[in-house]
Amino acid sequence: MSDKDSTTASGGHSASPGALAEGLAARFLERHALTIVARNYRCRGGEVDLICTDQRVLVFVEVRLRRSASHGGAAASITTAKQARIALAAQHYLASHPGRESDCRFDCILLDALSDTAIEWIRDAFSAV
Repeated sequence: MSDKDSTTASGGHSASPGALAEGLAARFLERHALTIVARNYRCRGGEVDLICTDQRVLVFVEVRLRRSASHGGAAASITTAKQARIALAAQHYLASHPGRESDCRFDCILLDALSDTAIEWIRDAFSAV
């Protein structure tokens, strides 16, 4: 039950590497008993790649794909400014979905390649800034 779930772009062309990474991450999280409730949730000034539930916890997930570690790898690309944009989108989501009164956390799925074996899951990776 996701807001957006496609593996091809309009016109039938292959999806972008970012979309493929998000798809891999979503399947990985589902295998670990999380339920995807939204994909690519956007608001003015922010975006969350995946919003999931982990039992009673609402999880906002940032998915990062880095094919080269020359700029610090996937984890280094989640700057404080990026964290603030994710937190802003999370606040907007909570405000626009009344009744979602539960604990929340921010997770990161890091991929160094488009492969199930290249996934690193960091739970509670950061807090709202």
